[in-house]
Amino acid sequence: MKLILKKDMSNLGVVGDVVDVKAGYGRNYLLPQGLAYAASAANVKRVEEEKKLGEERSRRDYLEARRRASQLEGASLTFKVRAGEGEDGKLFGSVTNADVADRLNERGMDFEVDRKWIHLEEPIKTLGEFKVPVRLTADVTAEVEVRVERAE
Repeated sequence: MKLILKKDMSNLGVVGDVVDVKAGYGRNYLLPQGLAYAASAANVKRVEEEKKLGEERSRRDYLEARRRASQLEGASLTFKVRAGEGEDGKLFGSVTNADVADRLNERGMDFEVDRKWIHLEEPIKTLGEFKVPVRLTADVTAEVEVRVERAE
């Protein structure tokens, strides 16, 4: 049975490939799950249209992410927190990715920053200045400066 893949399948191929599979596998799994189309001229054209729309959508998403990154680039956040004695005292608590996202959202940008976009290896637990990456997409990352100071 010849089918056209709608989605990437690790053991069969990538989107748009025409594959030859056993009739039962195609009829009972690939077609009902929406993973493939029957191989016909109309379906080949439909897959090409979907691929073109997907490329256009990914380009639009990339441009939107670049616009958002330009708004975030150079942003500086200051957190006043209680800390222990010493030059680089340990914090009573920590500054997390959720804290950074909340503070960025308070800036009144035209989009909401999701805490999952903030990539801290671990929560900030000391005083100082830190560069925190904000990953908007796989290709677009902006850096935000975070200063943690002792509360008076």
